[in-house]
Amino acid sequence: MKEIMPNAASECGGGTFKIDDAIESGRRTLQLEADSLLEARSNLGHTFGQIVQTILGSSGRVIATGVGKSGHVCRKIAATLASTGTPAFSVHPTEASHGDLGMITGDDIVLAVSNSGETDELVQILPAIKSIGVTLIAITSSTESTLAQLADITLESKVVREACPLNLAPTASTTLQLAIGDAIAIAIADARGFDQSDFARSHPGGRLGRRLVTRVRDVMRIGDRLPVVFTDASVLCAMASMSGKNLGAAIVVDQGYQLLGIVADGDLRRCLERGLTPTSVQVGEVMTRTPRTAHPDVLATEVADLIECTGISVVPVVDDQYRLLGAVSTHDLMRAGVL
Repeated sequence: MKEIMPNAASECGGGTFKIDDAIESGRRTLQLEADSLLEARSNLGHTFGQIVQTILGSSGRVIATGVGKSGHVCRKIAATLASTGTPAFSVHPTEASHGDLGMITGDDIVLAVSNSGETDELVQILPAIKSIGVTLIAITSSTESTLAQLADITLESKVVREACPLNLAPTASTTLQLAIGDAIAIAIADARGFDQSDFARSHPGGRLGRRLVTRVRDVMRIGDRLPVVFTDASVLCAMASMSGKNLGAAIVVDQGYQLLGIVADGDLRRCLERGLTPTSVQVGEVMTRTPRTAHPDVLATEVADLIECTGISVVPVVDDQYRLLGAVSTHDLMRAGVL
């Protein structure tokens, strides 16, 4: 890769490009957008609370709609609302005017986003939207705009200027729109007591979702996959069972499958260090009698945390009567994507 010196200059589009100038431009943009967010934070008041209250009290969905960059923002707002417990989707105004209005019912809330509040495609469908009987919420920089005048609730999203040097390309204004959407979604989630289990229900496919919903019973090995031995078995027998079942420990039970202990690699090592003969020593003499255990209904992440904290590699799974049901190993948890 060719090294570029910090102050190197090159011809670019009829001008001269300098690394330092680009860095300064980036900092200027971030500062301008950060200032816009801080200004909005200071001005946030009753109207914002009214929007949150209205959505919380609705039995319908939130439909976000906008054009251009604001349309992209609407898709993000709808996605964030949906993933945090508020049913939502986005509709493009043009598609709405050609049939997609049929997806909107009188129980829904329409969240219309437009910096100017005068976007033709959006303004043209507002009368039809209002005729459905929905509650119309507007996010716009102009409280005197057509959108604001038709809305039931209007939240002003005004910025001093765009980050674009020409003050034309939507930059600071769309950042503010996104942040307002996030603020609405999180305020609603907070009010509903949205927790990890709620999040997991709408995110079952990702690693985070798996960690939040996967229980020990979903990942534990059972039946013939368990290296189970009785107390009178030899240490050599336990070693063979561990090797044959590909698990780093043999689980010791009585005839009723009551858990008595566990023989792990460390127990075998200590046995050999003491000069004991694996063929003549019984597992009852060397086993760990109070192993860490797990219940099948606990989250697999709890076992993962236990394994990481203690350094053990196998956790027996028992019922309320301490009968053996299965076992979970480090590899089982890694395969399930929770470790």
